[in-house]
Amino acid sequence: MADQHILIVEDEAEIRELIWYNLTKEGYRVSSASSGEDALRRVAEDPPDLVVLDLMLPGIDGLEVCRKLKRSPGAEAVQIVILTARGEEADIVTGLETGADDYVTKPFSPRVLIARIRAVLRRSSAAAVKEDATIRRHNLVIHPGRHEVLVDGEPVTLTATEFRVLHVLARRPGWVFTRHQIAGAVHGGDYVVTDRSVDVQIVGLRKNLGPAGRLIETVRGVGYRFKE
Repeated sequence: MADQHILIVEDEAEIRELIWYNLTKEGYRVSSASSGEDALRRVAEDPPDLVVLDLMLPGIDGLEVCRKLKRSPGAEAVQIVILTARGEEADIVTGLETGADDYVTKPFSPRVLIARIRAVLRRSSAAAVKEDATIRRHNLVIHPGRHEVLVDGEPVTLTATEFRVLHVLARRPGWVFTRHQIAGAVHGGDYVVTDRSVDVQIVGLRKNLGPAGRLIETVRGVGYRFKE
Protein backbone atom coordinates (compact mmCIF):
# COMPACT_ATOMS: atom_id res chain seq x y z
CA MET A 1 0.00 0.00 0.00
CA ALA A 2 2.89 2.36 0.73
CA ASP A 3 3.76 2.29 -2.97
CA GLN A 4 0.22 3.09 -4.10
CA HIS A 5 -0.17 6.70 -5.13
CA ILE A 6 -3.57 8.43 -5.07
CA LEU A 7 -4.23 11.84 -6.60
CA ILE A 8 -7.12 13.86 -5.16
CA VAL A 9 -8.67 16.30 -7.64
CA GLU A 10 -10.99 18.56 -5.66
CA ASP A 11 -11.37 22.34 -5.63
CA GLU A 12 -12.90 22.57 -2.14
CA ALA A 13 -10.02 22.71 0.33
CA GLU A 14 -11.93 21.23 3.27
CA ILE A 15 -13.02 18.16 1.33
CA ARG A 16 -9.56 17.76 -0.20
CA GLU A 17 -7.94 17.87 3.25
CA LEU A 18 -10.50 15.41 4.68
CA ILE A 19 -9.76 12.87 1.96
CA TRP A 20 -6.01 13.50 2.25
CA TYR A 21 -6.08 12.89 6.02
CA ASN A 22 -8.00 9.63 5.76
CA LEU A 23 -5.95 8.24 2.88
CA THR A 24 -2.58 9.06 4.43
CA LYS A 25 -3.79 7.49 7.69
CA GLU A 26 -4.39 4.30 5.70
CA GLY A 27 -0.83 4.39 4.38
CA TYR A 28 -1.32 5.64 0.84
CA ARG A 29 0.98 8.14 -0.83
CA VAL A 30 -1.27 11.10 -1.59
CA SER A 31 -1.01 14.19 -3.78
CA SER A 32 -3.66 16.70 -4.78
CA ALA A 33 -4.81 19.12 -7.43
CA SER A 34 -7.48 21.82 -7.31
CA SER A 35 -8.28 22.11 -11.03
CA GLY A 36 -8.56 19.93 -14.10
CA GLU A 37 -5.50 21.48 -15.73
CA ASP A 38 -3.42 20.92 -12.60
CA ALA A 39 -4.63 17.32 -12.42
CA LEU A 40 -3.57 16.53 -15.99
CA ARG A 41 -0.16 18.10 -15.39
CA ARG A 42 0.39 16.12 -12.19
CA VAL A 43 -0.65 12.84 -13.82
CA ALA A 44 1.82 13.48 -16.65
CA GLU A 45 4.63 14.22 -14.17
CA ASP A 46 3.93 11.40 -11.69
CA PRO A 47 1.19 8.97 -12.79
CA PRO A 48 -0.85 7.82 -9.79
CA ASP A 49 -2.45 4.43 -9.33
CA LEU A 50 -5.83 6.05 -8.78
CA VAL A 51 -7.48 9.46 -9.08
CA VAL A 52 -10.31 10.62 -6.81
CA LEU A 53 -12.01 13.05 -9.18
CA ASP A 54 -14.59 15.74 -8.54
CA LEU A 55 -16.72 16.64 -11.57
CA MET A 56 -17.42 20.31 -10.89
CA LEU A 57 -13.96 21.81 -11.26
CA PRO A 58 -12.80 25.24 -12.42
CA GLY A 59 -11.55 25.24 -16.00
CA ILE A 60 -11.59 21.72 -17.44
CA ASP A 61 -14.37 19.80 -15.71
CA GLY A 62 -14.03 16.33 -14.25
CA LEU A 63 -15.65 14.48 -17.14
CA GLU A 64 -13.22 16.02 -19.61
CA VAL A 65 -10.31 15.15 -17.30
CA CYS A 66 -11.58 11.57 -17.24
CA ARG A 67 -11.84 11.46 -21.04
CA LYS A 68 -8.35 12.88 -21.53
CA LEU A 69 -6.79 10.43 -19.06
CA LYS A 70 -8.42 7.41 -20.67
CA ARG A 71 -7.16 8.53 -24.09
CA SER A 72 -3.66 9.47 -22.95
CA PRO A 73 -0.81 7.00 -23.55
CA GLY A 74 0.66 6.04 -20.20
CA ALA A 75 -2.38 7.26 -18.25
CA GLU A 76 -5.15 5.08 -19.64
CA ALA A 77 -4.48 2.47 -16.94
CA VAL A 78 -4.94 4.98 -14.10
CA GLN A 79 -8.02 4.04 -12.07
CA ILE A 80 -10.61 6.78 -11.56
CA VAL A 81 -13.16 7.10 -8.76
CA ILE A 82 -15.53 10.01 -9.34
CA LEU A 83 -16.58 11.82 -6.14
CA THR A 84 -19.28 14.38 -6.79
CA ALA A 85 -22.52 15.94 -5.62
CA ARG A 86 -24.08 15.05 -8.98
CA GLY A 87 -25.98 11.91 -8.04
CA GLU A 88 -28.70 11.58 -10.67
CA GLU A 89 -28.87 8.26 -12.52
CA ALA A 90 -27.96 9.96 -15.81
CA ASP A 91 -24.86 11.53 -14.20
CA ILE A 92 -23.70 8.16 -12.86
CA VAL A 93 -24.17 6.46 -16.23
CA THR A 94 -22.32 9.27 -18.01
CA GLY A 95 -19.43 9.09 -15.56
CA LEU A 96 -19.03 5.34 -15.96
CA GLU A 97 -19.37 5.52 -19.74
CA THR A 98 -16.66 8.18 -19.81
CA GLY A 99 -14.27 5.67 -18.24
CA ALA A 100 -14.58 6.01 -14.46
CA ASP A 101 -14.10 2.81 -12.49
CA ASP A 102 -16.49 3.79 -9.69
CA TYR A 103 -18.81 6.65 -8.75
CA VAL A 104 -19.38 7.97 -5.21
CA THR A 105 -21.81 10.77 -4.41
CA LYS A 106 -21.50 13.57 -1.87
CA PRO A 107 -22.13 13.80 1.02
CA PHE A 108 -19.96 10.76 1.59
CA SER A 109 -18.52 8.62 4.35
CA PRO A 110 -14.69 8.58 4.34
CA ARG A 111 -14.80 4.92 5.37
CA VAL A 112 -17.05 4.03 2.45
CA LEU A 113 -14.88 6.01 0.03
CA ILE A 114 -11.76 4.21 1.24
CA ALA A 115 -13.50 0.85 0.90
CA ARG A 116 -14.48 1.69 -2.68
CA ILE A 117 -10.92 2.84 -3.45
CA ARG A 118 -9.52 -0.39 -2.03
CA ALA A 119 -11.93 -2.42 -4.15
CA VAL A 120 -10.93 -0.61 -7.35
CA LEU A 121 -7.22 -0.95 -6.60
CA ARG A 122 -7.65 -4.62 -5.70
CA ARG A 123 -9.34 -5.34 -9.01
CA SER A 124 -6.76 -3.39 -11.00
CA SER A 125 -3.82 -5.07 -9.30
CA ALA A 126 -5.18 -8.56 -9.92
CA ALA A 127 -3.34 -10.42 -12.66
CA ALA A 128 -4.61 -9.17 -15.99
CA VAL A 129 -6.37 -11.80 -18.05
CA LYS A 130 -5.03 -11.91 -21.61
CA GLU A 131 -7.47 -11.91 -24.48
CA ASP A 132 -6.69 -15.53 -25.39
CA ALA A 133 -6.29 -16.88 -21.84
CA THR A 134 -8.67 -19.49 -20.49
CA ILE A 135 -10.97 -18.00 -17.85
CA ARG A 136 -12.21 -20.04 -14.89
CA ARG A 137 -14.92 -18.42 -12.78
CA HIS A 138 -17.07 -20.34 -10.30
CA ASN A 139 -18.37 -23.41 -12.24
CA LEU A 140 -17.77 -21.81 -15.63
CA VAL A 141 -14.80 -22.17 -18.01
CA ILE A 142 -14.30 -19.98 -21.09
CA HIS A 143 -11.87 -21.01 -23.86
CA PRO A 144 -11.51 -17.94 -26.15
CA GLY A 145 -9.32 -19.69 -28.72
CA ARG A 146 -11.77 -22.56 -29.10
CA HIS A 147 -14.79 -20.28 -28.69
CA GLU A 148 -16.03 -22.76 -26.10
CA VAL A 149 -17.88 -22.36 -22.81
CA LEU A 150 -18.25 -25.13 -20.24
CA VAL A 151 -20.63 -25.12 -17.29
CA ASP A 152 -19.90 -27.88 -14.77
CA GLY A 153 -17.76 -29.46 -17.48
CA GLU A 154 -20.56 -29.55 -20.05
CA PRO A 155 -20.41 -27.47 -23.26
CA VAL A 156 -22.91 -24.63 -23.67
CA THR A 157 -24.02 -23.30 -27.05
CA LEU A 158 -23.83 -19.50 -27.36
CA THR A 159 -24.12 -17.15 -30.31
CA ALA A 160 -20.97 -15.29 -31.33
CA THR A 161 -22.26 -12.08 -29.74
CA GLU A 162 -23.31 -13.83 -26.52
CA PHE A 163 -19.86 -15.36 -26.25
CA ARG A 164 -18.16 -11.98 -26.66
CA VAL A 165 -20.45 -10.38 -24.07
CA LEU A 166 -19.69 -13.16 -21.58
CA HIS A 167 -15.96 -12.87 -22.26
CA VAL A 168 -16.00 -9.10 -21.69
CA LEU A 169 -17.82 -9.42 -18.36
CA ALA A 170 -15.95 -12.48 -17.06
CA ARG A 171 -12.51 -10.99 -17.67
CA ARG A 172 -13.21 -8.41 -14.96
CA PRO A 173 -15.49 -9.91 -12.30
CA GLY A 174 -17.04 -7.29 -10.05
CA TRP A 175 -16.60 -4.48 -12.58
CA VAL A 176 -19.79 -2.72 -13.64
CA PHE A 177 -20.14 -2.25 -17.41
CA THR A 178 -22.71 0.09 -18.89
CA ARG A 179 -24.65 -1.10 -21.91
CA HIS A 180 -22.63 1.21 -24.15
CA GLN A 181 -19.36 -0.12 -22.74
CA ILE A 182 -20.49 -3.69 -23.43
CA ALA A 183 -21.55 -2.84 -26.97
CA GLY A 184 -18.31 -0.94 -27.60
CA ALA A 185 -16.16 -3.82 -26.36
CA VAL A 186 -18.12 -6.36 -28.39
CA HIS A 187 -18.82 -4.45 -31.62
CA GLY A 188 -16.45 -1.47 -31.57
CA GLY A 189 -16.85 2.12 -30.46
CA ASP A 190 -18.83 3.22 -33.54
CA TYR A 191 -21.57 0.61 -33.08
CA VAL A 192 -25.04 2.10 -32.72
CA VAL A 193 -26.60 0.55 -29.63
CA THR A 194 -29.85 0.79 -27.75
CA ASP A 195 -30.41 -0.32 -24.18
CA ARG A 196 -32.88 -2.85 -25.49
CA SER A 197 -30.42 -4.54 -27.85
CA VAL A 198 -27.90 -5.18 -25.06
CA ASP A 199 -30.63 -6.34 -22.69
CA VAL A 200 -31.81 -8.86 -25.30
CA GLN A 201 -28.29 -10.28 -25.57
CA ILE A 202 -28.04 -10.58 -21.78
CA VAL A 203 -31.40 -12.34 -21.56
CA GLY A 204 -30.33 -14.84 -24.23
CA LEU A 205 -26.95 -15.36 -22.60
CA ARG A 206 -28.48 -16.03 -19.17
CA LYS A 207 -30.97 -18.46 -20.67
CA ASN A 208 -28.28 -20.43 -22.49
CA LEU A 209 -26.05 -20.58 -19.40
CA GLY A 210 -28.88 -22.09 -17.34
CA PRO A 211 -28.34 -21.80 -13.56
CA ALA A 212 -24.91 -20.23 -14.25
CA GLY A 213 -26.76 -17.28 -15.77
CA ARG A 214 -27.11 -15.96 -12.21
CA LEU A 215 -23.41 -15.08 -12.38
CA ILE A 216 -24.37 -12.13 -14.62
CA GLU A 217 -25.80 -9.53 -12.29
CA THR A 218 -27.92 -6.50 -13.18
CA VAL A 219 -26.84 -3.18 -11.66
CA ARG A 220 -30.06 -1.22 -11.77
CA GLY A 221 -29.90 1.99 -13.76
CA VAL A 222 -26.30 1.36 -14.87
CA GLY A 223 -25.63 -1.97 -16.59
CA TYR A 224 -24.23 -5.41 -15.80
CA ARG A 225 -21.37 -7.18 -14.05
CA PHE A 226 -20.04 -10.69 -13.62
CA LYS A 227 -20.34 -11.93 -10.03
CA GLU A 228 -17.09 -11.34 -8.13
